[in-house]
Amino acid sequence: MSLTLQARARFIGAVILFCLGAWVLHAYLSYLAWAVVLGICTWPLYQRLIKDNAEQGQSNWAAWLLTVVIALIILAPVSYGLLRLAQEAQAMSQLLTDVKSIDIPPPAWLTSLPVVGLWLQQSWLTLVNSSTVHHDILQWLSNSHAGAYSQHIAGHLVHYFFGFFILLVALFSVYQFGVYLVEKTLSSHRYIFGAQSLRYIHHATATLRSTVNGLLLIGIAKGLLLGAAYGLVGLSHPAMLGAITGIFAMIPYAAKLIFTSCALVLMVNGEPLLGSGLFVYGMILTLIADNYVRPILIGKAVQLPFIWTLLGIFGGMECFGLLGLFLGPALMAVLISIWRDWVELINKPESDLRSS
Repeated sequence: MSLTLQARARFIGAVILFCLGAWVLHAYLSYLAWAVVLGICTWPLYQRLIKDNAEQGQSNWAAWLLTVVIALIILAPVSYGLLRLAQEAQAMSQLLTDVKSIDIPPPAWLTSLPVVGLWLQQSWLTLVNSSTVHHDILQWLSNSHAGAYSQHIAGHLVHYFFGFFILLVALFSVYQFGVYLVEKTLSSHRYIFGAQSLRYIHHATATLRSTVNGLLLIGIAKGLLLGAAYGLVGLSHPAMLGAITGIFAMIPYAAKLIFTSCALVLMVNGEPLLGSGLFVYGMILTLIADNYVRPILIGKAVQLPFIWTLLGIFGGMECFGLLGLFLGPALMAVLISIWRDWVELINKPESDLRSS
């Protein structure tokens, strides 16, 4: 067998093995990608922890510590939210059980609405006092469909918690073998892209870290501004609501769930103007922060144009979900860097090309 046929056979075998490995791991590729993203974003902190302790045992201790801290940061609000959701579900079930014997009057502001106020009041009274509606709701909650939905949700939760465990194990491995992975990644990129590979990797990592910084800054700013708004409109516990809004604001457009719920509470309590004002204020703040401020913060680190940063954010989230929020801008940064090198190369004088 000639060398050419041997090379082709090895290449085909390598492609087949790579496809088989990707097929085996396809359900966990997103978790591995999340581990790499978290490892890159927190690598400076990890380096600071092991700066004075270069021994292997100390490195393992730092990796364990940082992995546990990240797990607590993610699990604490999620666990609290699930606990509150379970409590609210029990309270709602009890309310639906007792609603037959309770007369719930319509809100005062409902009757003051022009044109449709009287019709809405009559519809409210008919719906609340209808025994058929109560019976249908309770029957739906007690039949097999509700139980099937609960089992479906529980199955998804178990799957996500197992995937989160895989993510933490992979993140610990990234910390532990990060130097080795960086060396092999640089050598591979240098073989493919040449001497410019280091700059491309620097742009990708800088974009990932600036994305995280942008998320944190946007979340803090939204939490403070909307927390102040909650206090002005008279909502109870504005500081806690602002903190929850800030956590949700780290995910694009997720803060709308919080301030929209607060606006609905104000409307139900007879403050339609304050509720509408809070909703409009939150929407304007979200539009400015997510569509203008966030892309500027992300693109500023690597001089990425605003339009490509914005398209990277939206296109990445459309293709990869929340993970695309990080991968999209990083990919755009690398592509723009390659394009700039190519333009610089074709515009280089011919004499410079000959001398090089």
